Amino acid sequence: MKTRRVTVFIYELGCGGGGALTVERALAKVPGVVQVYVNPATETAYVEYDPAVVGANRLVAAVERVGFRAGEPIAR
Repeated sequence: MKTRRVTVFIYELGCGGGGALTVERALAKVPGVVQVYVNPATETAYVEYDPAVVGANRLVAAVERVGFRAGEPIAR
């Protein structure tokens, strides 16, 4: 399996851990996501995923489904 890593900015996440945990759990449930970490201080999600299973647009949709606005995923 060849994975990709992206950074996704999450707007208005804030420094509280509750929102970060909500986003992290939502992203982790997306089929094809291998690893995810959300940093609330920088309002950024770091996601490793299998592009054969999921596209980056589904990552954005998962963030937005839990009530946050996400930026375009940036390859890293």
